[in-house]
Formats: sequence, C-alpha cells, structure tokens
Amino acid sequence: MHGPAHLEEVLVFLIAAVCIVPLFRWFKSSSVLGYLAAGVLVGPHALGLIQDADSVLLLADLGVIFLLFTIGLELSIERLKLMRRYVFGLGALQVVVTATLIGAVAVALGQPVEVALVIGSGLALSSTAFVIQMLVERGEMITRYGRVSFSVLLFQDLAIVPLLALLPLLGAPDSSLLEAVAIAAVKAVAVVAAAVLIGRRVLRPLYRIIAAARLQELFVAVTLLVVLGAGWLMSQAGISMALGAFLAGLLLAETEYRHQVEADIRPFKGLLLGLFFMAIGMVIDLPLVAREAPVLVAGLLALLLAKSLLIAGLCLLFRLPGDVALRVGPLLSQGGEFGFVLIGGAMLIGMMEAEVGQLLLALIALSMAATPAMDWFGGRLSRLAAPKPTHRVEALQEEAGEIEEHVIIAGFGRVGQTVARVLAACGVPYVALDLDHARVARGRADGLPLYYGDASRVDVLEAAGIERAKAAVITIDRAREASKAVAALHQRMPGLPIFVRSHDMSHAHELERGGAAAVVPETVEASLQIGGILLSAVGVSTDDITRVMNEFRDDNYARLEAVNETSTAGEAKK
Repeated sequence: MHGPAHLEEVLVFLIAAVCIVPLFRWFKSSSVLGYLAAGVLVGPHALGLIQDADSVLLLADLGVIFLLFTIGLELSIERLKLMRRYVFGLGALQVVVTATLIGAVAVALGQPVEVALVIGSGLALSSTAFVIQMLVERGEMITRYGRVSFSVLLFQDLAIVPLLALLPLLGAPDSSLLEAVAIAAVKAVAVVAAAVLIGRRVLRPLYRIIAAARLQELFVAVTLLVVLGAGWLMSQAGISMALGAFLAGLLLAETEYRHQVEADIRPFKGLLLGLFFMAIGMVIDLPLVAREAPVLVAGLLALLLAKSLLIAGLCLLFRLPGDVALRVGPLLSQGGEFGFVLIGGAMLIGMMEAEVGQLLLALIALSMAATPAMDWFGGRLSRLAAPKPTHRVEALQEEAGEIEEHVIIAGFGRVGQTVARVLAACGVPYVALDLDHARVARGRADGLPLYYGDASRVDVLEAAGIERAKAAVITIDRAREASKAVAALHQRMPGLPIFVRSHDMSHAHELERGGAAAVVPETVEASLQIGGILLSAVGVSTDDITRVMNEFRDDNYARLEAVNETSTAGEAKK
C-alpha cells in the first residue's frame, strides 16, 4: 500500500511548483530559482513535508538526461562552424582558466584535488537558461555581445557532457585523477564513435517509418525510446546516461524531424528538470546557510568579481571591443544550472562533504539571483566604454566580419528600427547602416549592430559582409539615395534579394527596374491598413478583409495604381 504515500509526495511537489514558480516569473526572475525555493520549502530543513529526497532522484536524473538531449538537438555541425572561434576558442579558454583558478583556491582551502576539480568546473559554468532568457526577451541575441555570450554558454553546455561522464570515475574508491581522465577519454571516444555510426544508419529510417504511420503518440514514444535507450546503452558502458542523450540529440539535429521532436520532448524536459532542481533545493540546509552567511556573502562577491574580470579580460584577449568585453563579463559572472547538476551529483555519490556542497549550492543560487543587477552594472560600464561612431570602413569590416547569413539594413529610422526588432525577435542577425551620427551613437550605446556608413558605396557594402548576407532591406527616406543603394547592391550581388520601402508607385517601379526583388509603397500600404481597420469596424468578416487586402496587393498594387492614375487625370482636367 505504498501508492497513496507516493501520490501525496507527487501532490506536494506539484502544489509547491504551481504556487511558487509563477511568483518568481512574475518578479522576472528565473524559474530555476523558483524550483529551488519550492524544494527548500517542502524539504526536511523547512516545512518538512517531504523528508527523503531519494524518492524523487530517479525522476530528477531523467530531467538532466532530457536537458542534455535538447542541447544536442539545438546544435548542428554548421552552427558550430559559424561560431567556432568564440565557441572553441573563447569558450574553451574561459572554462579551463576559470576552473583551474577556482580549483586552485579550493585546494588551498584544503579540498582534495578531485573535489577541487568538481568545484572549479561547477563554478566556471554560467546559467544558460537565465542568460539566454534575458537576451531573447530583450531581442539582444543578435547584438555582438549577445552572440559572444551565447558562444561561451554553448561551449559550457558541451563541457558538461565529459564532466558528467568523469564524475562517477572521480568518485570511485582508490581512483586517481589522471587514471579517471584517461579511462573516461578512451571510453567516450569508443562509445561516441559507435553511437554516431549506428545512429546515422538507424535514426533517420526509423523516424521515416514512424512518421509514415501518422500516429502522434507513437512518434512521442519513439522519441522517449531514443532518449532513454541511448542513455541506458551509455550506462552499460560505464559512462554517464546524459552523454548518450546528448549524442542522440546531436544526431537528430541533422534530420528533418528535429523540430517535431523538440516540441514533443519539451514538456517532459521542463517538468523533470524542475523536479531535479526541487530535489537539489531539498538538500540545502537552511540553518547551515544562516550560520555561514558571512562566508557566503564573501564568496558571492569574490565569484561575481573574479568571473567578471576574467571573462572580460579573455574577451579583450580575443580582440573584442572594450564595451563588448565589459558587457559579457558581468553577464556571465553567475553560477549556473549545470553547477547544480555537477555539485549536486558529487554530493549524491558521497564524493563531496554535505556541508561544503550545500554552501556551494546556496552560492550558485545567490549568484543567479544577482544576474539582473550584474547585467545592469555591465550595461552601464559598456555605455561608458562604447566607442564613438567612426567613418573608417576598416572598423566596420573588423566588427561585422564574424557575422554570416545576416540581413543588411540600409537606413535606421522608424521603419529600419521596426524591421530590426522583427528580425531580432526571430533571432535573425543583421547589420544596419545609417548616416545619422547621433542615431548611430545611440544605437551603439545600446549594443546594436549599427554602423556609420553609406549603403550606396561598394566598399561599405563589402565591409558589411554583402557576400555572406541572405538579404538586404532599404528603408532610406530620400528617394534618390534609396535608388543608389539598390543599384549598388544589385550590381555587387545580382542574386541577393533586395526589399525596399518606396514613397509611391512611380518610385516603386524605378526601384524594381534597379533590381529590387520586392517594393512596399509606404503611402499605399498605410491606406490598405486603414482600410482593413475600417472594414473590421463596420462588421466585415476577417476572411473577407484578408481576401480583399490580398487582392489589392497582387500584381504590385495594380488596382490601386489604376485608381491613383484616374484620380490624377481627373484633377488635371479640372
């Protein structure tokens, strides 16, 4: 008769999550902190509603497995190639240097080398969930500091895979660090090679068969089988289950089923990962944290300051501008969810003393809570260090040289800024050009990829990466300059799609002859929008409004052009 007891535990977890996590989200904080707080509240050191965290550890471990699977699913070989300099250069150096320095401090404080390695690695990682959420909500993923931050976080996410594989070997009795690393490396290479070879031949045909059956529940079941099966196979080889899940995600990332798999797996990952963080929160000893408050505060300040300075210094080493370095450093200064995973795992296998682990978990949680303040501080420093707009084409070429498959926006007035916000909301990179010195200075201070330059000059277009661009948008106010920009773009890259805003139909025809792929007459489009609102107000159905609007937009607004010509002729007769 264990059913009711387990059901009570499940209900306690669900009620705590439903009541507490939305409060943290309402205060614009991370849901990770909400789950931690819920775990602390129901755990044995607070209300004591659940006394034993072991009862939920199996499901909690599944949360980590699903998280690693989704990380692999979001990657691709092409994506890694585009960001290789910052991912495998800056990101790798950040993890190694930070882990080494923090680990050295831990050894100096009396910790064994194996434990110091876990502590250094855990605190070297930043919060992917927290930082990416902030960047996406503000549309700053396409900024230079956003791309650099994402690249560093991406390597940290990759680094957790071998670290989790190494953890049980370090915790084994009579293990040595070098031996554990060597064994982990050999096993990982052999198993990964076998998994990639088998997975590429099995996964795509398997999903093709299941997709042909058109049974949604069967598709979900196969995805669960792939995730858990890959993890189980890795565990049989003595390697972390999370590594198997990551590899399965990486292999599926190259298939056409990636987006459906990601949508199917998201609810499982979110719920089980939340359960993992609640389990970690349950083991945090609140009386101990209260007794060691001075130590925690000192450790928090040291961690935030040290990581900010170290990451900013490494950014400068990679020749990033000072304003970018000062923004990235504080933004990535916190500990992260994978720190909970690594240190929590070390505690659960008895490798790390409970008191040390609990203090470290509390330190990571506090550092995550301080992220918005650190980001604000970094933004202030970045604005002070932002360089003034320069007329030198070399500066534009240096800064925009790392961007690929982007959109070039010529003109950054009201329309250009709106287009930029739309692109940023969908994560599409862009490079904007404008000749208004004050406007460029404001945009640069906000971290936008906005540069001083004339879009009608070929050398400026080349510096903006016209050969690597996917499209161009011309939103310049002055008709003559817009026509010159279209002509220059079309002459330099005849196959590049060019989208232009025009003032009227005659200007639209001129732009089309100059090479524009599509032209939107500003006055005509505004008239259509007003007409659509008017039709809705007088009771016309949405379907009819959509049909009429599409008919008027067909053939380059031919109907409206005919009306305009008739009206103009009538006025001339008068």
